Amino acid sequence: MVRIRFTVGDFARVRFAPRPAPLQELNAALAMMVRRDGHLLFGHWRQRTMRNLPSTALPLRDLVPGSAAPRFLDVFSDSLAEGLETVRAARPELVRAEMERVYAGQATPPPLWVRDLHRGDAHAWRLLRRAQRSAFDAVLRPAWDLVRDLHREEFARHALTVAEHGIGAALAAVVPGGRLGGDGVWEFASGPPERDIALDGRGLVLVPTFHWAGHPLIADLPGSPLYVTYPAGGGGLPPALSGAADPSGAADPSDAEGALAGVLGRTRLDALLVLAEEHTTTGLARRLDVSNATASAHAAALRGAGLVTTVRAGRAVLHRRTALGSLLVRGRGRG
Repeated sequence: MVRIRFTVGDFARVRFAPRPAPLQELNAALAMMVRRDGHLLFGHWRQRTMRNLPSTALPLRDLVPGSAAPRFLDVFSDSLAEGLETVRAARPELVRAEMERVYAGQATPPPLWVRDLHRGDAHAWRLLRRAQRSAFDAVLRPAWDLVRDLHREEFARHALTVAEHGIGAALAAVVPGGRLGGDGVWEFASGPPERDIALDGRGLVLVPTFHWAGHPLIADLPGSPLYVTYPAGGGGLPPALSGAADPSGAADPSDAEGALAGVLGRTRLDALLVLAEEHTTTGLARRLDVSNATASAHAAALRGAGLVTTVRAGRAVLHRRTALGSLLVRGRGRG
C-alpha cells in the first residue's frame, strides 16, 4: 500500500505531464520485458523486443541486478537528448549511493564497468548513454509518434475528469481501487514495501505509461515533485505488439493477428476493430452477427481489460475502444 499525504498547497501543485518522457517510458518498457507474471498480451511483444534488442543496450541489465532500478535513472524530461544529459548530470553521491543500494545483498559482484561508473569514470558514462540511446531506438522510436498521440488523448481525458468532477475523482481514476480520503491522503495498492510519503508542498506529477501493466511506479527524489507513473487505461499495451518493434516498422499480419486472436478470441478482436467508432450494444451485435447478450458480454470483458469504454446515453449503452485498444489493433484493417 502507498499513502501519499497532501498539504493544501499540494492540491494546487498536482500536474499531469504534458508530453511523454522518453527515458521514463523506456524504463517502464525494460521493466515490463523482464516480468514473468502472466500478462499474456505482453508475451508476443516480449519475444519481438528481445529479438530486436541490440547488444549495445545490454549494459542496462547490469544496472538493475534486482527488482529496483537506481533512482538516478528516473528522468522525466520530454526530450531524449535532455534526458540523457540529466542522467549524466546526476550528483556523484546519489549515483554511488544508488549503485551500492541496488547491489546490496547480491550474490554476484557488479561488473567492471559498473564499478567504473560508481567512481565516475567518463568511459563508463559513455557506455551507459550509448546503451540508453540504442535501447530507445530499438524499443520505442518506431512507435514514438503513436505514444505521443496516445499521451495527448490521456491528457485530454484527465483534464476533462478534473474539470467535471475535481481532482479527487481524477486521482481515483488514475489508479483503479485508489481513493483520496478526507484527511488528504491518497492511497492505493502497490508492491512491497509499504510506503508513506509526505509531499510537504513539493506537489505531484502524474505520468501515464503505455508499456507497463503493474502497480504505479514512484519516483521520490529530494527537492523534486513526487512523480507517479501509472499504466494508462489500467494496463499499458506496447506499440511493439503490433509490429512496431520490428526494425522495418512493419507488422507481420499473419503472425500478429493470429497471436491476438489467440489471446482475445476472434470475436473480441473483431469487436475491437468495429469499436474504432462508437456503437450501441445492438449495433455492435449486428456488426458481429451475434446476439445482444453475447455482444454485451464481449464488451464487458474488453472493458475489464481497459480496451473498451462504456457509457450510458439515455436508454442506449454506447461502447468505444480506448487508446489502449487502438494501440493493440493498430494496422489491422477496420478502424
